[in-house]
Amino acid sequence: MKALTFHGKQEIHFETIADPRILTPTDVIVKMRACAICGSDLHVYHEHEKGIDTGTAMGHEFAGEIVEVGGQVKAYRKGDMIMSPFTTSCGACFYCRIGLTARCVQSQLYGWVEKGKGLHGGQAEYVRVPLADSTLMKIPEGVSLEEGLLLGDILSTGFFCAQQAQVTPGGVYVVVGCGPVGLMTILGARELGAERIVAIDSVPERLTMARKFGAETINGQHPEAFQVILDATEGRGAEAVMEAVGSHSAVRLALELVRPGGIISSVGVCNDAHLAFSPVEAYNKNLTYKIGRCPARNIMERLIPMVQKKKYDITSVFSHTMRLSDGVRGYDMFANKKDNCLKVLLKPD
Repeated sequence: MKALTFHGKQEIHFETIADPRILTPTDVIVKMRACAICGSDLHVYHEHEKGIDTGTAMGHEFAGEIVEVGGQVKAYRKGDMIMSPFTTSCGACFYCRIGLTARCVQSQLYGWVEKGKGLHGGQAEYVRVPLADSTLMKIPEGVSLEEGLLLGDILSTGFFCAQQAQVTPGGVYVVVGCGPVGLMTILGARELGAERIVAIDSVPERLTMARKFGAETINGQHPEAFQVILDATEGRGAEAVMEAVGSHSAVRLALELVRPGGIISSVGVCNDAHLAFSPVEAYNKNLTYKIGRCPARNIMERLIPMVQKKKYDITSVFSHTMRLSDGVRGYDMFANKKDNCLKVLLKPD
């Protein structure tokens, strides 16, 4: 099969690799019908995260059609159209039972093979899915392929970010970063009742999208950013700040904007060696800091009715649609924000 594969820092190839096959009776094979490039893929692309084997198929956002079914799979059959969270989960361990499916004891992340062990990703013509019964979900009526793909990662992650921030009606909430996850965080905050959301970024096109998604916006490069938040909160700061970047500067900004006793909710993957604030800074603000991987499989079910109602135009985050064979160019565009690239949707050739 053809796939987009990792070959070192900022080097992605479109090449032929071995077709996936059923390895355990709980596996299925999925023919990819749509996949996407995620900001988390850029951590591998730029080698901010290292260890992945050369030749690994990239990507963890995909949806498609089941074409082969293991002997112990009960919930799915050939021809079913499915969506998948970005990690697998067993559905039965302690973490799955409490809803923290991202920390399942058998969890694997698509697109990460290290020393020959792991799971190839969804930016490929076919994908092996372990633990299919508990990992996958059928794409329900009223949900498009593209919407299902977003449910499996960034829509759920944005909602999770807002959920961690304990968003409620009233108050002022801030979203730092207006990339795809930040935009979905705005929608998550709205869905949980936030009445005033201020989004911060430095890219004009992303700020425009944030306004379309229902937020007030501030260009983070302008000095009035802090004052707007202070003026809106009688000098206290925001009830919570939702950080969707994953950088030292973004977390520092969140710390400066949150009120004493407030919450910072971080879903941006940060590869720094240390936190952006000291213990005494957290202490002096009575800060609650929540961070971690989204349990997408658990949250997808909750969000399906919202998607079916077409409450928000979530697929507008796809600024570019390309063939899988054009994915090398797609990575370059996305990584370097060429042509106002916000998110790349890839379809089979």
